[in-house]
Amino acid sequence: MTDGWTIDAALAERIGVLAQDRASGVRMKGNILTLVLDVGGLDPAARDALAASITQAGKDHPGVADVRIAMTAERAARPAIIAIGSGKGGVGKSTLAVNLAIALKRLGKRVGMVDADIYGPSLPRLLASEGVKPEAQGKRLIPVPNALGIPMLSMGHLANPGQAIAWRGPMVSSALGQLIDADWTGTDLLVIDLPPGTGDVQLTMIQRYKPVGAVIISTPQDLALIDAARAISFFDQAKVPVIGMVENMAGYVCPHCGGVSDPFGTGGAEASAAQLGLAFLGRVPLDIAVRIASDAGTPPAAQDGTAGQPFRAIAERVARWLDAQKTGAPIG
Repeated sequence: MTDGWTIDAALAERIGVLAQDRASGVRMKGNILTLVLDVGGLDPAARDALAASITQAGKDHPGVADVRIAMTAERAARPAIIAIGSGKGGVGKSTLAVNLAIALKRLGKRVGMVDADIYGPSLPRLLASEGVKPEAQGKRLIPVPNALGIPMLSMGHLANPGQAIAWRGPMVSSALGQLIDADWTGTDLLVIDLPPGTGDVQLTMIQRYKPVGAVIISTPQDLALIDAARAISFFDQAKVPVIGMVENMAGYVCPHCGGVSDPFGTGGAEASAAQLGLAFLGRVPLDIAVRIASDAGTPPAAQDGTAGQPFRAIAERVARWLDAQKTGAPIG
């Protein structure tokens, strides 16, 4: 830690304990102690507190008249990305993406979210952060906090409520880049809610940011499954692993008589997953409780009730897949 310069061993040890491997280039020149302190990933308060404690420790040491600290902060690595995709709209992808992110957080993942549906952003409503404008530090946006502890960014935070966003492809790609390249300090997993289809936004995100995996959402009927297959093909061509498929709106239980009906069919996504050699992550029923809670900004995955159970089960399978990628162990 001393870079070949002579320094009192007790002082060097004290600084090492305080800095927790963040100090380098510790030197004494005359009666002046100098060092470089890596403050990457620390918020301003933690950074200043660390520098103050090291300064005080130096000045308390015999023979030190002054302490000079040069702070550096290497750009934090971008979190791993999971893309939530579908081949068509209207399959409940955004609602599922939010509930999946919340369930992953409850499993101990440090999760953030990006709403990549530039033309139809809905995550601010689902995470009760409508009307909140993100701050910026330098050229980087600071994600918007919320009561559920999922930092997130959406074009819905940047545009005025109800404003139509009539942008061409290059402008959309630039906006998406600002959202993903934000300051995600403290986040190691980024759930990105993609718009439906396989157009410019999806292609830009795949090429520039390379997700570690994708989750495909579909309803059970044939038309939705045809489009979901196109989305799977898109990720396959981009060499992004498909973690698995989710069947949404899978059956409706009548709250009055308890009878079960299947307005969109049943089992289609599970059968397609088996045919394509993909994991089936689970099914989510057509439940009015999910719609009401999510629209109110209190998604059911944040609670322990039965409405959130399908999302928690899906999140457990996704978490096992992510852990297996790190360890190389087979997925249980």
